[in-house]
Order: sequence, then structure tokens, then C-alpha cells
Amino acid sequence: MYVPATLAQPAAAPLAPISIAGSTTPPLAGPTRTSLSASRTELNVLEGHATSVTGKLSTAVDEGAPDPRAVDSRASGLAGQVVTLQALGSHGWRTLAHTRTGAGGRFRLRYMPRETTSERLRLRFAGDAEDLGAHRRLGRLNVYRLAAASWYGGGGELACGGALTSATLGVANKTLPCGTLVTLRYDGRSVRVAVIDRGPYVAGREFDLTEATKQALGFGDLGEVWSTR
Repeated sequence: MYVPATLAQPAAAPLAPISIAGSTTPPLAGPTRTSLSASRTELNVLEGHATSVTGKLSTAVDEGAPDPRAVDSRASGLAGQVVTLQALGSHGWRTLAHTRTGAGGRFRLRYMPRETTSERLRLRFAGDAEDLGAHRRLGRLNVYRLAAASWYGGGGELACGGALTSATLGVANKTLPCGTLVTLRYDGRSVRVAVIDRGPYVAGREFDLTEATKQALGFGDLGEVWSTR
């Protein structure tokens, strides 16, 4: 019996491995962190004089950034950014003055107060699409006026309550409510104390300093102090 021959099937060629090329697009970097610094501040001034702050807005580079050099190269891009000087009041932070940064992020803010005051200040940069915002506390702005003062000691009862001792900090004033905080400055020293008594009852004098307040300021027997009230 005739049996037809079966043709041999050619062996299948092995499949070549498929390589998937990695993406050459670098991951997108997020907004750059920023920081504010103050190299010079003038926060204790007499009324009629301006306060000023000199500082710099800088970038802060993360060690894990895809290419830190790319972030560093944007340092000049900080020019033209808005930096504000703000004060903390009963309703939150309010803007006193603003300016734009110059070359390298440097800036100088100047503010002319309209009245005596004592309030906390900060610098603020709001940020943008490329840079995160930043803020920096500066301390307290004290705007003073000149006030004639004397001092008193000894013991006795205080008009606002309590007893006077050599360690009692405070001042006597004829009209300010008891407990009112007053910042006083004399010869480069400052104290913030409360009204605790009534007086002085000598024409032309506004404050009687307790013995402890007098010593804290380095005050003499009679003269002028800077006062925020």
C-alpha cells in the first residue's frame, strides 16, 4: 500500500526579545522652596522717622532634586519678585509696605509709621508657579515719642492693686487704664511694662518709673524716655 510522505515542517524561529526603551524625559521638578533673610533692620524709631528692613529672597535647593544645577541657575530669576512687610494686629496680618527684589533677590523695605505703636512684624513672599512662598518673623516694631519721666520707690499700696516693692516692674500714669502695656526705651535699653499705679502729680511729667523699671533702663532721676504710649 502506498503511503504518501509527510513533509517536515520548518522549525519555528525563536522570537527575538522586545526591548522597551526607557523614557529620556526627566521627571518634572515641583516648585522651588524659598527663604527670606534680613541682614539689617531698624525697628526702634521715634515718630516721624521711617523704619527699614534690608534682606534677600533666596532659593533653597533639595539634595534629591533631579538636577540641582538647574535650580541654581534660576537665582537671577528671583529678581522682580514682590516682598511685603506685614504687622500682626487684632484681625491678623496686614501689609505695611511692599517692594520688588533686585539682582540676586536683594531688597530694601521702608515704612513711615503714622502713630506710636508696638506690634510684631514679618516679611512675606507669596510665591508663584515656580517658587513656594516664604515668611520670616522680624521681632517687634516700636514707634516712640518723647515723654518726661521720673521714678519712685518705697512701699505702699498700688492704685491698680497689689503692693509696691523694689522688684516691682511697672509705671505710674495719670490717665492710661490699669494694665496698659507700655514699651519704654532709654539709652539703647528697652522694657515692656504695665501701668500699675497713678501719678506722677508734677506738671510736665508723664510717667513715674518704679525702682526696678528705672534700673532695667539705666535711667537717672529725671529725664526723657521713649514711649510707645
